[in-house]
Amino acid sequence: MKQLFILITFFFALHQAHAQLFTKKKVQYDANQGKRSTDNDLLRWGYFLGINNYDFNFDYNNNLRDVYVKRSPGFSVGLIGNLRVNDYIDLRLEPGLIITTRELNYSANYFQGMSFSDSDLIREVKSTYIHIPLLLKFSTKRINNFKPFIVGGFSTALNLSSNETNPNDNRNGQFRTTKNNLFYELGFGIDFYFYNFKFSPSIRGVFSLNDELIRDEDPNSPWTSNIANMKTRGVFINFTFQ
Repeated sequence: MKQLFILITFFFALHQAHAQLFTKKKVQYDANQGKRSTDNDLLRWGYFLGINNYDFNFDYNNNLRDVYVKRSPGFSVGLIGNLRVNDYIDLRLEPGLIITTRELNYSANYFQGMSFSDSDLIREVKSTYIHIPLLLKFSTKRINNFKPFIVGGFSTALNLSSNETNPNDNRNGQFRTTKNNLFYELGFGIDFYFYNFKFSPSIRGVFSLNDELIRDEDPNSPWTSNIANMKTRGVFINFTFQ
């Protein structure tokens, strides 16, 4: 009986969503319970939840085996401020909190002529970003109750877990990165219109513009000496509500 009730509820919800999204009649989008927060407003507000997957892109000084990056899904949450430029262009600010973890795995080739343990081959890089992108959103004409868009722009991020000023380096097990970073971002998504809110799933790539590695004090450090550049790259999947 419980499974039958869940199945009936699912099909009812699916029918309602289909009726709102794909009917030829446009829903009267009102995201603020009668207070008229719509696409025509100069300013609009919202929030987003999402998942992320961060990686590092390396350039090397010598031809050794690449540092392997083991990635883990992270979590994103934040607010949205949207400034309407015209029917097809919006300027958007999306300050948020991003939590992610990456694990670096080094080859034993990096430690030739040195004594090392298995723990020396692995460095965990935890990142907690205060991420502030300024984006331009380019939308198509609204089709019934959905509207595709592309988005792009630049962002800055403050890494609260960077350990940039930590006096300990990899000799003490501490991998360090820069605190302040710059990125460019590109993505796409779809606005879905419902009676009381607008739901916008999107996917976006983020790419660092600066080298994020803080070198060890030892210029011959096996962990940092062969790395010419280390830049973040990642993917966001965000779910936005306005």
